[in-house]
Amino acid sequence: MPQWNADVAVVGAGFAGLVAARELAGRGHDVVVLEGRGRVGGRSHTGTVAGVPVDLGGTFVGPTQDAVLGLAAELGIPTVPTYHDGANQIRWRGRVRSYHGTIPKLSLPGLLDIGRVRWQFERIARAVPLAEPWTARRARALDAQSLGGWLRSVRAGATTRDLLAIMARVTWGCEPDEVSMLHAARYVRAAGGLDRLLDVEDGAQQDRFAAGTQQIAEKSAAELGERVVLGAVVFRIDQHRGGVTISCAKGRAEARFVIVAIPPAHRAAIEFVPALPAEYRRLPACWPQGRLSKAYAAYPTPFWRANGLSGQALSDEGPVFITFDVSPRPDGPGVLLGFADARRFDLLPADERRRQALASFASLFGDAALEPADYIDFRWGTEDFAAGGPTAAVPPGSWTRYGPWLRRPLGRIHWAGAETADEWTGFLDGAVRSGRRAAAEVAERL
Repeated sequence: MPQWNADVAVVGAGFAGLVAARELAGRGHDVVVLEGRGRVGGRSHTGTVAGVPVDLGGTFVGPTQDAVLGLAAELGIPTVPTYHDGANQIRWRGRVRSYHGTIPKLSLPGLLDIGRVRWQFERIARAVPLAEPWTARRARALDAQSLGGWLRSVRAGATTRDLLAIMARVTWGCEPDEVSMLHAARYVRAAGGLDRLLDVEDGAQQDRFAAGTQQIAEKSAAELGERVVLGAVVFRIDQHRGGVTISCAKGRAEARFVIVAIPPAHRAAIEFVPALPAEYRRLPACWPQGRLSKAYAAYPTPFWRANGLSGQALSDEGPVFITFDVSPRPDGPGVLLGFADARRFDLLPADERRRQALASFASLFGDAALEPADYIDFRWGTEDFAAGGPTAAVPPGSWTRYGPWLRRPLGRIHWAGAETADEWTGFLDGAVRSGRRAAAEVAERL
């Protein structure tokens, strides 16, 4: 079987793994990247609808995401602004209405309640240390309860709870009762606050890449050339006195160090010899991937713009609960992106998924949405290999028990991935930062 010899082997050709390999190769070290899928990019995956590139995974970038924006600039990949002119729509309690800004003004009592709960949440988030959240004051109490439990403890109203449920679904691919309050607070702080996390203008959804995010991974892999091996599912990593041996579906790699750049949940699929200490072994089960699905519909023109609508919408009904306008040009085609609730959506047959997604679009933007020129959806939770996304939905009790081992090197094994980043955790930017951090750790030891 083929064999590779390198200074460093990297497991995973997502943004974290490719950046780590690129950094090390730039310092003159020999690297090999072993990727289980038949493509690079990880949770960045670009498809097409009506001939228009659309991101089936990670999509948006925004201010302060300097790591991924800097990498894209190096590779000659420009951004385009996300369309946000006009009024947003919301379908709420059986009614559709328009609003402006991030938070819909559904009622004065509801608005006051949202402001109160948001102030309390951000006050907690500002006090959570990003590098070591388990050392926060009241860390155990915060980690012992879910975001949903915390909302009930502060007597959040139904509107506030339902709006934050939408945030949980699109951010972690889970419900508020499934994610630790400590994790939610840290995650929001790592993004720079709720405004930065949720907004389009001056926020995380401000820009996107016209040809899709996967081109960043593809261009990075092209620079590495034959050092990137696809279809190489890694099933065993042996540590020994001289280095590490990585066994995969296409052969074996011998290296001095290995960087495992995959989501924590997927580390459990690899056998480590000798066996990992108990904390490392138990961590993957406590860092599960969320589940989120996406639907795109393309139309001859972005017809909603003629009605003064931005294409952005929220809904308390499903399956589509949040939308964006990702049309390439004002004259068409018009492309709507919808995030769908995986709990309902993923179990449906293809024709029923299409029917329900288009019905959701039509309830927000009119019956013209029922007749698209093309349609596509993607369900990350049903992937055969490395399922789940957009990021980890870390449940209560996980950070205080296993957080210290999330990225702590173990012998010759180093860890990377968007979930291990201290800034923009779970985002493309966080993945790039984690790859650079892991590469620097290994380079210092070489």
